[in-house]
Amino acid sequence: MPHDERPGAAGVDPEQLWLRPTEPRRGRKPSFSREGIVVAAVTMADAEGIEAVTMRRVAAQVGAGVMSLYSYAPDKETLLELMVDHVSGELTATDPPSGDWRTDLKTIAHRQRAHMLRHPWLPAALSTRRVPGPNTLAFLEHALAALRPTGLDGAAKLEVFAQLTAFVAGHVAHEITQAAAARSPDRGAAEARYLAAVAADGRHPELAEVLAAPGRPLTAEATFARFLGRLIDGLDAG
Repeated sequence: MPHDERPGAAGVDPEQLWLRPTEPRRGRKPSFSREGIVVAAVTMADAEGIEAVTMRRVAAQVGAGVMSLYSYAPDKETLLELMVDHVSGELTATDPPSGDWRTDLKTIAHRQRAHMLRHPWLPAALSTRRVPGPNTLAFLEHALAALRPTGLDGAAKLEVFAQLTAFVAGHVAHEITQAAAARSPDRGAAEARYLAAVAADGRHPELAEVLAAPGRPLTAEATFARFLGRLIDGLDAG
């Protein structure tokens, strides 16, 4: 496995990544910065997917040798941590929570969904444990403040936020897959014919009844809002 694709054996060191100086201390000052490297990687991932991002391609994009980048990100796993936190800066909340925790959580989730749709590589990136950087921590702080009225203890608040984020990431991943499938009308028509045949075979009465019922709004936004409402309204704040 190439060096730039191999994650560190011990994982990412959060102190090294977030608390220590980010610029190389020796030699001539480079013409690029860690932020420039991360922006180039995010732009590449947004356009082509996370698989397209390699240290070599990012180095070429910023006009540097690949070895120069290792002072900023020793491997792709570290670069991915930097990318996730960089785009998390878009989630910064300017208004304090309203005090209605259910409404606030729904607002947070809608913001997360829009954020992940702008960066379609994020759901997969978030499926792996990440070390929260400053932008991610700022958003987490806002979410925890929104949960204060629930009276939940600290661990439960973190669990609720993790559950919410996992729900949004999974739903957005499904949205992206469905959007890709919708671009193939022949496949959609074949699926509809198949379900109609299954419903008519007499062996699936429950499914037949569901498929015969009046449909609900099927826009992506309406579907997300329904699912989100069920999740949040079912949370136990006691």
